Amino acid sequence: MQRYFSKLKEDNKFKLSSDDTYHLTKVMRMGYGDLIEIVYEEKLYICKIIELNPVIAEIIEDMDTYNELEVKVTICQSLVKENKMDLILEKCVELGAYSFIPLETRNSIIRLTEKDKIKKIDRWQKIVEGASCQSKRNIVPKVLDIMEIKDIIKLDYDLKILLSVNEVSNSLKNVLQFNKKCDTIIIVIGSEGGFAPYEEEELVKNGFIRTSLGKRVLRTETAPIAVLSMLNYEYER
Repeated sequence: MQRYFSKLKEDNKFKLSSDDTYHLTKVMRMGYGDLIEIVYEEKLYICKIIELNPVIAEIIEDMDTYNELEVKVTICQSLVKENKMDLILEKCVELGAYSFIPLETRNSIIRLTEKDKIKKIDRWQKIVEGASCQSKRNIVPKVLDIMEIKDIIKLDYDLKILLSVNEVSNSLKNVLQFNKKCDTIIIVIGSEGGFAPYEEEELVKNGFIRTSLGKRVLRTETAPIAVLSMLNYEYER
């Protein structure tokens, strides 16, 4: 059953956005009387379509289904080429990421103007929403504004992880074993060229744990997927 997110509820009916209306009627070719899933304020409802332009759906049943990780994970990903960022967003949503922070670092290949940043964030948010529907999430993860290291170090999380290829790094497995009781985690991942030494030191100085994923060096688009897979294993009940 197709899942959509709605912000508009009146009595026992939901109204879908113009984009979702187009997808439901033109792409999925659904019509009057068809059943869909709608998530509103993190709660799932089974609904019947009663109008098509725009789509309005009536609640048939409330569902007690919650598909989120017990820990809120923020992926802080250094800017990479468009196709790689799209993949990272899509797969990390599927694996339960709570939010995303695009990060500008010294080695970031991508440099964006302020106008381009607004367009990119809007595009990334749409990718995240589509992946949230596909993977049956109860939330749509938020893509936050593009930040720099100086912004990241000010953020407050229970566990702050820096992915590094530095040989003195702790293994992620060990870090997670000693931090079982945490509600929020941020994971900072470098671009293709990794972090500059001074960037790593600034993060470590401000409470980030320098962490390794193992002996092999992963591509930047592989690293967040690997991390979230491990977090699913450790924290999902």
